[in-house]
Amino acid sequence: MEIFEKAYIGKCELQNRIFRSATFEGMCDENGIPGKNYLSLYEELSKNNIGGIITGFAFISEEGKAIQPGQAGILSEKYIEHFKKVTSVVHTNGSKIFLQIAHTGRQTRETDIKQKVVGASAKKSMYFREKLWNLNTEEVFEIIEKFGNSALYAKKAGFDGIQIHAAHGYLIHQFILPTINNRKDLFGIDPEKGLGLKFLDLIIDNVRNKCSDEFPVLIKISGDDDYKKEFSKKQFSNLIEFLDLKKIDGIEISYGTMDLALNIFRGDIPIDLILKHNKIYKVESKFAKKILKTFIFPFAIKKLKPFSPMYNLKYAEIAKELTKIPIISVGGYREKKEIEYVIKNKNIDFVSLCRPFICEPDFMIKIEENNNYKSKCINCNYCAIMCDSKFLTKCYKKE
Repeated sequence: MEIFEKAYIGKCELQNRIFRSATFEGMCDENGIPGKNYLSLYEELSKNNIGGIITGFAFISEEGKAIQPGQAGILSEKYIEHFKKVTSVVHTNGSKIFLQIAHTGRQTRETDIKQKVVGASAKKSMYFREKLWNLNTEEVFEIIEKFGNSALYAKKAGFDGIQIHAAHGYLIHQFILPTINNRKDLFGIDPEKGLGLKFLDLIIDNVRNKCSDEFPVLIKISGDDDYKKEFSKKQFSNLIEFLDLKKIDGIEISYGTMDLALNIFRGDIPIDLILKHNKIYKVESKFAKKILKTFIFPFAIKKLKPFSPMYNLKYAEIAKELTKIPIISVGGYREKKEIEYVIKNKNIDFVSLCRPFICEPDFMIKIEENNNYKSKCINCNYCAIMCDSKFLTKCYKKE
């Protein structure tokens, strides 16, 4: 396989094997409707030879919003005309675009969403620490229906497919993990598989029933998490085998949950920036800042993983042994030779990148012209931390 060759996700043809991985934009209004900056962002990305673009996550219900301002949403027919402008310009420029749909579950705050915070169980997130409403069975079915509806709106808006966000500790992931899911109804943990898959199972069915089997459905999963009870290789394998049976069109494999978000996007830990903009740790008092820096952060930092090239590749390799579904590897790709290595030598179908495209939207053109090109992204994580602010997502520290 080659980077710059046509490839398929379902029946959707892409011009190459590179995805722009879902990246928060902060460019929508309070209702999740995309604005001019959102349109301009995707216009620019699509001009630069990216095969497939996955949008930042769009909430499928009001209580499923994240805490970050400017998040996209897709709740009703009225959103279709706004997203049509985006898909139209992307298609004009030769790229394909997939809408990522998500529900945050327990990973949000009541003060930000103006709704009760819900979860697969009453177990609190150790980061968000919100009191939770444990979803009852009827409410779970209602959310399943909303996922299907949002997928249908995405199809009507011209998206080439959707990506279901089942990673990073969001609601679907909360149902999957036995460390969180202690339910006793049909949405509980399957003791044989060690996973809670019924919620995701019915979401996929609902999406397919509404959008047809021809509409590509991708999924994003985490290969592991950071909880005390380890997510085993057997559990991960069971998840891949389940997705294989469901005939998902593409599996993007990431890592972790928002409880330790910097293990998802590894690199620098800009503590002062966190204390200034992060909604959980933001403080004004110099004394409080000193306490956090002296006693809290040193303990928390010990749990963080350092950046290394291709840091999620091992999960993609396991998945390739278990399914013929296209595998998308994300995490730590900064050089053409790394991308080429996994596609040619490891037979990974696609590679997806996030921060390099924030730093350089024309990264694809640069690696096509220069075999030795390395991204200017220095993994400073300013872009990630600033998602909590009122500012649009951009690169803050180019070198």
